[in-house]
Amino acid sequence: MHVLVCDPISPRGIAFFQARPEFKVTVLPKRLSEAELIPLLSDVQALVVRSETKVTRALLENAPELKVVGRAGVGIDNVDVEAATQRGVVVMNTPAGNTITTAELAFFMIGALARKLPAAHASMAGGRWDRKQFQGTELLGKTLGVLGAGRIGTEVAKRALAFGMRVVAYDPFLNDARARQLGIEAVSDPDGVYREADFITVHMPVTADTRGMLNSDAFTRMKPGVRIVNCARGEIVDESDLVAALTSGRVAAAALDVFCVEPLPADHPFRTLPNVILTPHLGASTEEAQEKCGLEVAEIITAYLLTGEVRNAVNLPGVDAQTYEQVKPYLALGEKIGSLLGQLVSSPADRIHITFGGRARDLPQTDPITRAVLHGYLRHSAVGDINNVNVRSAAAALGIAVEEKRSDEAVTFNEWLHVQLFKGNAKMLSAGGTFFGSPNNPRIVRLYSTAVEIPISGTILLLNNQDRPGIVGRLGSILANHRVNIASMSLGREAVGGQALTALVLDTPPSQACLDELSAEPAITNVKVVTL
Repeated sequence: MHVLVCDPISPRGIAFFQARPEFKVTVLPKRLSEAELIPLLSDVQALVVRSETKVTRALLENAPELKVVGRAGVGIDNVDVEAATQRGVVVMNTPAGNTITTAELAFFMIGALARKLPAAHASMAGGRWDRKQFQGTELLGKTLGVLGAGRIGTEVAKRALAFGMRVVAYDPFLNDARARQLGIEAVSDPDGVYREADFITVHMPVTADTRGMLNSDAFTRMKPGVRIVNCARGEIVDESDLVAALTSGRVAAAALDVFCVEPLPADHPFRTLPNVILTPHLGASTEEAQEKCGLEVAEIITAYLLTGEVRNAVNLPGVDAQTYEQVKPYLALGEKIGSLLGQLVSSPADRIHITFGGRARDLPQTDPITRAVLHGYLRHSAVGDINNVNVRSAAAALGIAVEEKRSDEAVTFNEWLHVQLFKGNAKMLSAGGTFFGSPNNPRIVRLYSTAVEIPISGTILLLNNQDRPGIVGRLGSILANHRVNIASMSLGREAVGGQALTALVLDTPPSQACLDELSAEPAITNVKVVTL
């Protein structure tokens, strides 16, 4: 497998890749443009980038073998995640690698703002000695407002508490119990931070809700003289509004490591303001962080390519090695149930309902199994290349609603996976499966609401027949006349003398002439062949 390292990562990360005999590793000596990269991508399975290389839709469309993009760092602004998902490419990052280094930078920024350190240094370097001009403020007893209490935000909060600060935090995922555990106060909206904070530090991703959230309206709701730190993403701050607030004194000072346009233009107003501290996106720029990110991106890409383990994926739920082993048997069963239904359905479904019963309801994750079911079903649709990464978006594009249920209802089997197809409110088709004896022996045990036993591999002949003496013999004779051998047979019936469902596993696919002869029998209907 070919791993292409587009941007510099730590030597330990490179060595980790190179130690695997399964990998061919190419390390580019410099950053290449899109046009220069495209000719190199024909056999690449993994791309490793930092922030320099832009993984565009064009790059993805010219990398037919690509399975994973690994970002050595937390931000994925330089990766077209939507295009990657559509093409079935996993996008992974390394959020833990730069947590401490970014938190430390943010807290140092807070201290630098409080004591005006950069301006004091510049004054001294210019030959002056002006103590009164640089009178600062203590952190003890001040309130720090944290916007975004994830990994980095909570690390900043810990450091602020150690300096005797009070910490209030807004994060939609921060509950009161977690806040108490951290020793901070959770507020229900950003205004709770704006009202209370003497210093505000930002640690949120760029979303539709956070883009430009620190604007003139927000500044008017903050305490006069507030100091602002942004080591997250430049787009969260409306830069022109911040310039105005800094000029008017509404915001006393700001320390910024990130900007809407990077590198920061030479004529940007920030560069002329005396109450602004600027750094060139140094959040992850420590030896330790680069070492951690480089090694971590190598580890997560290797695990995904060699074992299927998913960690830190931004477009696919993570599955650690232990969870993967638990769900692995269901992946094959789910894919084959989906494939069976996809081959039997007469028209497209608009709703798929998946039930996890018995021990299956206690699985730590069901999303990988749902994706396997969808993958099996959609393989027989008009959708192009699909895999477990893009299968949910492919289903949504076809207007298919996907429903999942962990059922407590009593079931006949220890493990139970059941899939139903609907069009509107009408059920079209359903199938269920389980394991016989061990996870290595999966079976489809219900089809058309009829009990049956079908292995999940091979050529399967399915048909309905009247439940009467001699029908099995007639089936065998027709198949024998066409030199088709029966490997196994399963029959299920609703009632004695009624309609039965017969499933035959065949050694070879039957010819059309054979199928026509079977269909011509008055007692036989719905003759279909599926391949599992």
